Amino acid sequence: MPAHWTLRQLKIVALAARSGSYAKAAQDMGLSPPAVTAQMKQLEADLGLPLFERRDGRLRPTAAGRELVVAYGRVELALAEAERSIEAIRRPGEGSVVVGVVSTAKYFAPMALAAFRARQPRIELKLVVGNREDIIAGLESLELDLAVMGRPPAALEAETLVIGAHPHLIIAPPGHRLAARRLKPAHLSREPFLMREEGSGTRMLMARLFEEHAAAHPPRAMEIGSNETIKQAVMAGLGLAFLSAHTVAAELADGRLVALDVDGLPIVRQWLCVRAKEKRLMPAALALMEFLAREGGAFLPKVP
Repeated sequence: MPAHWTLRQLKIVALAARSGSYAKAAQDMGLSPPAVTAQMKQLEADLGLPLFERRDGRLRPTAAGRELVVAYGRVELALAEAERSIEAIRRPGEGSVVVGVVSTAKYFAPMALAAFRARQPRIELKLVVGNREDIIAGLESLELDLAVMGRPPAALEAETLVIGAHPHLIIAPPGHRLAARRLKPAHLSREPFLMREEGSGTRMLMARLFEEHAAAHPPRAMEIGSNETIKQAVMAGLGLAFLSAHTVAAELADGRLVALDVDGLPIVRQWLCVRAKEKRLMPAALALMEFLAREGGAFLPKVP
């Protein structure tokens, strides 16, 4: 850290940017407002740049101010990781792991994590569920130790271990006029589809299916951010859907949904346990990663 920056000054900048007020930053820091103002004036003098401008009665960080906010966030993350590392050294076999899970994996990941927790009761697990973009962002920012997801983008330098096979298919309500036919993707190009949001791995895989078979993309009847809601909408007859077979295993087994017989399906990908190579894992996270690669496949739903 440059000699003219202090951790206290960076924290004041971050708090003032968040609250829009030096007075609130002073309160959060347990300092007097004049002391905070003096610290900021000194920092601006050292940098030769303004850190804030006042608009609509609130402090707004300048470009230089935003850089310092980002820098403080990185310092905060590094200090938190150091604290966890020291705790892991102090107490072997304990610690905490922050696990990101794409929403489609919630049909098996909690059971796998519960089995790991039963064997390692002194390890605390923190579960973060989100769509593919959310989980990738968590890996890139190093906020997540591990993630359960499909293949990460090539731009993310990551280590991956395979958990098990992950099939995808197209579902319809029972009795649908296409349910008993052998189909090509082109036969579905005019059928209304219920789709996940942009950025969803499932939606990208569906687009690839139609493109690889030179078929027009089907019309979007509705965009829905929840697999559960999509399943209910398909059962109600609102359209077809391309989904992970693991999200609909129960409904296929009891006949509430049917899988269409389509060329190229099921598309089988892999469930992976992923970590950013830049992320230094503590013993607890390493133990969980090894467990998921070794035994995680046993918790995958059985698809009829």
